[in-house]
Order: sequence, then C-alpha cells, then structure tokens
Amino acid sequence: MLRVETGLTAPEVAERIAAGQVNDVPARSSRSVGEIIRANLFTRINAIIGVLLIMILTVGPIQDALFGGVIIANTLIGVIQELRAKRTLDRLAIVGAARPVVRREGHAVEVAASEIVLDDLVELGAGDKIVVDGVVAEAEHLEVDESLLTGEADPVVKKPGDQVLSGSFVVSGAGSFTATKVGREAYAARLAEEASRFTLVDSQLRNGINTILRVVTWMIIPTGLALVASQLLVNRDDLPEAVRRMVGGLVPMVPEGLVLLTSVAFAVGVIRLGRRNTLVQELPAIEGLARVSVVALDKTGTLTDAEMAVAEVRAVSPAPVEAVLGLLAAADERPNASMRAIAAAYPQPPQWTISERTPFSSARRWSGAVLTAPDGTIATWRIGAPDVLLPAGHPLLADADTFGARGLRVLLLAGDDGPAALVVLAQRLRADAPETLRYFAEQGVAVKVISGDNAVSVGAVARALDLPGADRPVDARTLPEDREKLADAVEEGTVFGRVGPQQKRDLVAALQARGHTVAMTGDGVNDVLALKDADIGVAIGSGSPATRAVAQIVLLDNSFAALPSVVAEGRRVIGNIERVANLFLTKTVYSVLLAVIVVLSQVPYPFLPRHLTLIGSLTIGIPAFFLALAPNTERARGGFVGRVLRFAVPAGALAAAATITSYLTARGVYDGNLEAETSAATLTLFLVALWALAIIARPYTWWRILLVAAMGGAFAVVLVVPFLQDFFQLELVGSRAPGLAVAIAAAAGLSLELVTRLLRQAPPRTR
Repeated sequence: MLRVETGLTAPEVAERIAAGQVNDVPARSSRSVGEIIRANLFTRINAIIGVLLIMILTVGPIQDALFGGVIIANTLIGVIQELRAKRTLDRLAIVGAARPVVRREGHAVEVAASEIVLDDLVELGAGDKIVVDGVVAEAEHLEVDESLLTGEADPVVKKPGDQVLSGSFVVSGAGSFTATKVGREAYAARLAEEASRFTLVDSQLRNGINTILRVVTWMIIPTGLALVASQLLVNRDDLPEAVRRMVGGLVPMVPEGLVLLTSVAFAVGVIRLGRRNTLVQELPAIEGLARVSVVALDKTGTLTDAEMAVAEVRAVSPAPVEAVLGLLAAADERPNASMRAIAAAYPQPPQWTISERTPFSSARRWSGAVLTAPDGTIATWRIGAPDVLLPAGHPLLADADTFGARGLRVLLLAGDDGPAALVVLAQRLRADAPETLRYFAEQGVAVKVISGDNAVSVGAVARALDLPGADRPVDARTLPEDREKLADAVEEGTVFGRVGPQQKRDLVAALQARGHTVAMTGDGVNDVLALKDADIGVAIGSGSPATRAVAQIVLLDNSFAALPSVVAEGRRVIGNIERVANLFLTKTVYSVLLAVIVVLSQVPYPFLPRHLTLIGSLTIGIPAFFLALAPNTERARGGFVGRVLRFAVPAGALAAAATITSYLTARGVYDGNLEAETSAATLTLFLVALWALAIIARPYTWWRILLVAAMGGAFAVVLVVPFLQDFFQLELVGSRAPGLAVAIAAAAGLSLELVTRLLRQAPPRTR
C-alpha cells in the first residue's frame, strides 16, 4: 500500500497528551474495587440481617447475635473472592487486548488503544477493530463492517475522506485513518458509557435467585409482623425474651448465604479458568457455555493447526508459477495462513512489479493482483478457491477434490490465459482435537464443523478425527434459503464447507430456532457476525482483534482443548448452586411455616437465634460452602426455580411439621420448662435438616460422607460438652421427649426420602 501520510511527530503527540486529548476510556474487564465492596456490603439481605442484629444487641445476650457474623462473613468472602477474580480478569484482559498500529514520524508503532491521541494516523488491515472515530486518509480496497453499530450486514467500501466509527471492523483491504474523536467522545464509547463487560446479574441462574429472593422478601414481611405481635403477646411479661424469640423466627427465613455462594462460585470459576489462560469477558458466559447443546467450530485453528505448509504445486500451464506465487504472497500486507505458507516456500522474485491488487475476502474467496514481468508483460493473476474461479465441470475440479479428500487445502492460481497451477497445502491435525471432540460426544453436545474451505477437504479432516457424520459433508452453497428447510439441513448435517460469513450467521440462527443453545468458535474476521449472534462466542487468542472484541470467552493460549474446561466449570457452578439453593430454600420454607403455626397456636417461638444459627451453620452454611465448589459434570437445564421449589417446599414442610410436633409433644412432657422444650425441638429440626443435607449431597463420595458425618458429630459435641450446652442453652432432659424427638425426625426423614424418589421419577420440566 502506498503511504502518503507520515503521522504525528513526537512533540505533537506529547502536546496532545498534555492537553488530555487521549483515548482514555478504560477497557473495563471487571468492576472497580469500590463497586465490588458496595455490591457485597449494601445488599437486601445484609440490610435485613443488620436490623435484626441491632435489635438483638439491644436486649442481649451476645450468643444470640452470632447470626450477625453472617454480614461480616458474606461481605469479606464475597469481596476477597471477587477481588481475586478481578485481578485475574484484568491481567488476562491486558494480554488479550487489541493493540492498534499508528504511524508516527513515518514509522508504524504498535500501541495500546488507550495511548491513541487526537489526529493520530491509525493503520488498518483485515480483521482490525476500529477503536476510535476518524476520517479515512488512505484506502486500498478498504471494506468496513458496521453491522455491530448499525445492524446493516453488508460491508461498506471506504474511500479517503469517508468517516469510520469505533466499534466497526475491517473486512478486507487496507488503509489508514486520522483519529477525530477519542476517549468518551468516540461513538462506541458514548454507547457504552454506562456499560461494564463484567456482570453478575444477566444470567438465568442469578435471575432465578433474584426471583426467589423477591418472593422470600414478600413472605417475610407479613409473617414477620404477625410473629412480632404474637411473641409480644405471649411473652408480655418479658419483652427481651419476646424480642429474642421473634428475631429467632425471622433470621432463618433469610437465605443469607445463597447470593454469597453464587458470587463465590462464579468468581472461583473465573480464577480457575484464568489459570488455563482463558479470559471470561462476561461472567455469565461460564453459565451459558454449560447450557450449550451445539458447538459450532471452524476447521482452521481448532481442528487443525493455524499454520500450513506447501505440500505440492501442480502446474497445468507453462506460466512462471513460482515467481507469481512469490510475488502475490509478498504483496499481501495481511497474509492469511495460506499466503504465509506460500511466502515461506517461494521468495519474492526480483524485477517484477505490482500495479494493482485485490485483497482476499471471505465473500470473494480469492485475492489477486496485476503483475508486470521483467520482460514488460502485464497480466492479471488470481489465487483462491478452485470451485469459485473455475466453471462447474472443469477437469481440474476433480483433481482438487482428490486432494481435498485427503484433508489437504487446495488453491487455484489462474491468469488471463486460464488456470496455471493447483497449490496444495498440508494441514496438521491439532493433537488435542480428538480428545476434545470425544469429551463433547460423551457430554451429549453436538459438534458442527462450519468452514469456508472446500466441503470435501473439511469432511476429510473431520473423518480423520472420527467425527460422526463427517462422511456426508455439505457444500453450504447448496443449502436452501427457506428458514425451516435450512434448520432441517443444519440439524441433520455435521460438516459444512464453503460457508460464507453471512451464512455462518444464518446457520447459528437456524440452530437457535430449533431450541439449541449454540457456542461458536472462530478466529477470523469472517466469524465475527456468527460469534456475535451465538449464545456464547469463543474467540481464539491469536485471532483478529474484531473476533476477540465480540466474544464472551477468549482462549488466550489458542488451545481449543481449554473449551471442555470452560464447559465443566459452568456445569460445576450451575449444578452446585442448585444444590445449595435447595438447602437454603428448605430453611426458608420451614422457618415461615413454623412462624405461621406459632402465630396460630399462640405459643412461644420454639427457638432463640443461637439455636437456629447452630442448626443453619451445621446443616447449610458450612456444608454449602464445600458443595458449592465441588466438581459437578451434570449438564445444565432450564427451570432452575421450579426444580429448587419442588424439593424445598416438601422438605421444608416436613421439617416444620416434625419440629412443631416435637415441640408441642415436649410441652406436654415438660409442662412449662421452655429450655427443655426448645432442646427437644432443636434436636428434631437438626436431624431432619441433616437428613435433607444427606439427600442433597448425593451421589456420595468419601468427602461428602465425611462432611455429613462431621456435621452430625459437631452437633453431638454441643449436646455433651457442658460449656457448649450452656452457651447454646441446650439440654436434653430425661429420655421420653428426646426419644420422641428422634422418632419424629426419623419419620419425617423417611417421608422425605419417599417424596424425593417420587420427584425423581416424575418427568422433568424445563423452562
């Protein structure tokens, strides 16, 4: 490309920096420290617990205020884990960030996007993301895709004097532009001023939890008011005791650790993936990939190595093939893998000149140039897909298919006089591809190979990897345009070749129309639109800046083998949060029901806050922390809220029924000894809650059995150690009431087993 501009000088750059005319919009990969602290401290749950804590501190004793430690623990654990995740995200974001090339004093300099200043001359090539607004200074077949901004799918040809907007990207050609708006003045920055790439809320899982919390809040308000009135009436001679019993009823209604553990599970997921050089640009992507039912892969860079080598050049005319190939490769300022292989095999010949060139584009599938030979002969040469440059039925197409059937990539070199040579490129299978494809097959995730290469060649590569359906490759040019018929063809097929950029987008849409959750991987500019439309876009780290910008997940070490880790991490997060949500919601249900029964019965609430802190810690809080971070490979499903309630409602109802039965029975046995009555009710509730934990912990492993046993052992220690008996105000008096308490708990536990089995046999319902 002819360079007619030299760019800014060093003093001019310094002058603009001093004036603040710098592209200073930070690339937000995570929330700020202040936002993290505020988000974890000022929560609805902390507010509720805080009010109840103040009430208890007013009347004492201190052991009834133990639940207040939840505010500190929730805040500290949440802040610490999210700060760790922030450090991981920020570090990886720097590694994966686009680095534009600017021309200063005539030299091309690579800088961070934030270092571009007003009037900088920014160079452009295929796949580059435009990071600031500007006016085109130089253009050579420059085509820009602005669909991410305008929705218009067709690339726009740009000429000197035309405007370019930040957020668009170069499809083909080359050029440069002068930056006219930087920082918050740029178009894309204005659109995203209030946005952050890092989010904890836009996901099915967190939306479901927020729905649960809203319902719980509305349940707590009327129940809490009724409980307050009831306990003040029942304990009219002892206001502090009434307050303690009332708070004891309200505290367990709040699922205080559910939001914390969700945030922690997501944050730990980010950290674990960061160790594998995987950048999660939008946190719900961890969850989204776990729900994926179809993974659409490009061939090059995923199934095969990105780099190639020239295996053979079959000349079909006396043309100077090697010289032309060397010149075409050297003339390409942004060579793809094919042209890099040709450049490595054939050096640029002397005394040849180029007067015109047409860069490669995915839509054309060829590039070309007008060359002048040393003897003055002028000819136009093209190199690209044989089935595009040759008419149907041409004899050379059969030869190209023969090479393609062996998994080789074939290009045709053609001049004014017709075909000159077939250029055969060898592609090496990635060592990790077979294992990765096997993982997806075992997990029930369908794999679709979508490539711009010849369908026969793509099918041969897929067959070498034993991908089911690879023996029936489909040429995308033969696919129907009707949406329903296209969806049928895409569901039936596995390997698709000669797929254009817009067609990739159509194929993703067709799969989504059939109810699939689609993950799309890609590295080139032709993948951008499909990556953007897919449920989860996964970019290869060495790919174009445009693909990295629109993807939710970036594989920074270019290893497709990291994808199963992301899927597994998402499944761990979703499956484990569902487990612990069952525990927290069971507690909320039995707490609300107990409060209602106490109000109707006009009896003292059976528990003090210390009793429910003990039960909640041993049957929910401590075990939930371990369960939330445990391995889990179950495929994510919709209907999170419904499934949680299907367990929590009957489990909570049985726990409440057993507890109130034990409490009322103990009242008949002890006749006014409230401490003994409370102890019997505490024993029953703990045993039923422990049984629910044992069900949720399945399938058992050694550590899960040990976890349940340790929680039971810890409660037994409280019952037998005198200091702990006094601290928690627990004492089992006699044998009759404790014996009945155990029997009632056993009956409730067996009933819960029966209900759980019936629920397991019922057909699953998904959202």
